[in-house]
Amino acid sequence: MAQLSVSPRTQPWLWEMLLSVPNRRPSAQRWVPILPAAATEKQGSEMSDILRELLCVSEKAANIARACRQQEALFQLLIEEKKEGEKNKKFAVDFKTLADVLVQEVIKQNMENKFPGLEKNIFGEESNEFTNNLGEKIILRLCSTEEETAELLSQVLNGNKVASEALAKVVHQDVAFTDPTLDSTEINVPQDILGIWVDPIDSTYQYIKGSTDIKSNQGIFPCGLQCVTILIGVYDIQTGVPLMGVINQPFVSRDPNTLRWKGQCYWGLSYMGTNMHSLQLTVSRRNSSETHTENTGSGAAFCPSFSAVISTSEKETIKAALSRVCGDRIFGAAGAGYKSLCVVQGLVDVYIFSEDTTFKWDSCAAHAILRAMGGGIVDLKECLERNPETGLDLPQLVYHVENEGAAGVDRWANKGGLIAYRSRKRLETFLSLLVQNLAPAEMQT
Repeated sequence: MAQLSVSPRTQPWLWEMLLSVPNRRPSAQRWVPILPAAATEKQGSEMSDILRELLCVSEKAANIARACRQQEALFQLLIEEKKEGEKNKKFAVDFKTLADVLVQEVIKQNMENKFPGLEKNIFGEESNEFTNNLGEKIILRLCSTEEETAELLSQVLNGNKVASEALAKVVHQDVAFTDPTLDSTEINVPQDILGIWVDPIDSTYQYIKGSTDIKSNQGIFPCGLQCVTILIGVYDIQTGVPLMGVINQPFVSRDPNTLRWKGQCYWGLSYMGTNMHSLQLTVSRRNSSETHTENTGSGAAFCPSFSAVISTSEKETIKAALSRVCGDRIFGAAGAGYKSLCVVQGLVDVYIFSEDTTFKWDSCAAHAILRAMGGGIVDLKECLERNPETGLDLPQLVYHVENEGAAGVDRWANKGGLIAYRSRKRLETFLSLLVQNLAPAEMQT
């Protein structure tokens, strides 16, 4: 196959797309699951090694997402409507993109190469089957070489050789990641207990729409490319407890001169009493009202100021109750991953969603990070029905059990809704106030 050759004069849009990818040496590694002999003797893996590799593949995934968004004419080639069984019932029209599938396959196969055997427990939202305009069904997998991957992509893209070679080039580029905290950590974990949920591009609609001029409201973007995230969550397949999480936000800031995007990556690890994350627990970006005591000197109950991020599709009864608890500190935003990230960042106290249209791949990554920070994600319906006086623990979401009687993606839905939070104490107070402001009939989410 001919090598890819472009210049600013002959292919200006493709040249600009390629310039958006970091100038790294193409990978010399072939896509073959081989480990050094010393590594294969280990019964487990260093969690820091696994997390570091997840961070690397998340950044490679972010490069793919940015490259695919660089040129609208190219991007229009990368959209295919989802089949009926894969659709999210929340939307009238739901799409998957080639970027989605590329990202998912890059994550799965990179982890398979570095940690053989782990691939059987990597689960994602997307199907890797495409049907092109000729009616041909194509299973998308990364090949051993850039040229072979380009040839397979060309079949998906109906023979568009230039686009296929450009995408293959991004897919096969190396990405390095170092973190002093991870480099100094030694925590061994049995690899066979690990499961991984992947949401390759969360908030696909915002990714397709591609709005770049949205203004934030107190740091929270209601929509736009900033709401797009890549989510990778690791959990214990025996208990369902989330252990490690990576949230990559590919579109954080845009250079006004080059129009290239920069991203940000967040991670957390919580295992056997060790908790680490990429953020320092500092005073929230909100005002200092969070730090005051919850009781006045006279003993009268004090109502702390709460803030929440919600979906625009949230039920009116929940919105009404929230307005009585949070006042005007309620923010709407797109993307379950992004709303959870707002909690991780400390922009809001909680992300609350009463419907059953988020899934395990939407919440696992953020849940692991929040656990490392002392927070978590709980089942909203069970929280509203729970009697705090019983002393029962909060109903944390788990990630290893399907919903009985459900089919398709609904098998992995968060059926009771969810609340993501950073502080257990503030969550308890928030729930108490929420229950007080919900009528009994309204508590049935």
